[in-house]
Amino acid sequence: MAGISITKLLIIGALIVLLFGTNKLRTLGGDLGAAIKGFKKAMENETPSDSNASETHAEQVENKKVS
Repeated sequence: MAGISITKLLIIGALIVLLFGTNKLRTLGGDLGAAIKGFKKAMENETPSDSNASETHAEQVENKKVS
């Protein structure tokens, strides 16, 4: 079995457009892009003090399990 050729990719793309329509695909693409931008922004805004707080919380959970 050979890899996927460009003609197969074009046929798959055409079928997806026929099934979902261009408006729904455009909306889906916009939502996906906004989600990725939000994730990147959240990763850039993370401060070291936030990670220490999560470690402290994890330690508290472990201590509760041991008790």
